[in-house]
Amino acid sequence: MSDTPKIAQTAPYPVDVIAGKSYFWCTCGQSSKQPFCDGSHKDTGFAPMKYEAEEDRKVFFCGCKATSKAPMCDGSHSKL
Repeated sequence: MSDTPKIAQTAPYPVDVIAGKSYFWCTCGQSSKQPFCDGSHKDTGFAPMKYEAEEDRKVFFCGCKATSKAPMCDGSHSKL
């Protein structure tokens, strides 16, 4: 069991979110439905992070899993 997530991609995932809807961001990097959880974290020690959209807009979910502003991209992928 690794405590380091897999890098899903070295760029953010732009997503049009809907106000009031909950999204579950993949923290392990193993999901086939990036940037969202598909249950691949089972038995890894990772758990999805809930994000609730406050308004309809485009947001950028982290793809490298190294962000300090999870689940949003903070540009950390540019340092990998």
